[in-house]
Amino acid sequence: MYEEKLDGWRILAFKDGKAVKLVSRNGRDHTSRFPGIVAALRKLDAITLILDGEVAVYDQQLVSRFEWLRHRPTGQVATPPIFMVFDCPQLEGDLRAEPLRVRRRQVEFVLDGAPAELLPVRRLSDDGLKAWQEVLEHGWEGLVAKDLESRYVAGRSVHWLKVKQPHYREGERGWEPKGKS
Repeated sequence: MYEEKLDGWRILAFKDGKAVKLVSRNGRDHTSRFPGIVAALRKLDAITLILDGEVAVYDQQLVSRFEWLRHRPTGQVATPPIFMVFDCPQLEGDLRAEPLRVRRRQVEFVLDGAPAELLPVRRLSDDGLKAWQEVLEHGWEGLVAKDLESRYVAGRSVHWLKVKQPHYREGERGWEPKGKS
């Protein structure tokens, strides 16, 4: 399976009843930073839930912009922070041993009809070359190739491979084509 590679903050969302907590990979609590996402998570029907994803802000062309999470340039059209979900390690029980194809269906089930601040990560074509062409056409950072039979693993995994556009660079203002300012 191929998905858009986002340029955002990796976040785990924990929901237990109406209690919601947003935590980064390094354990920092970001709950107060994203009140719109917290409110949206509280509205989900699930009682106990863990979602894995990235908080992203998108520009007018729907390209995620990491730097805009902190400082949106004046005059630029942008979305509010959106929690883009790519995995569901828990939904009313532990799903980590289930294959990704099952967990991804749970993501789509949980987020069906959810507020706009919660979306599943964009899936790309099942054909890798076509998926890469989508990345190039839209100007996205890259893609993530995932083994649909993989189990949930905290941290990096050989079952999820990130591929970035080679002509992009990470700069002070985020991902921009080389040679442009």
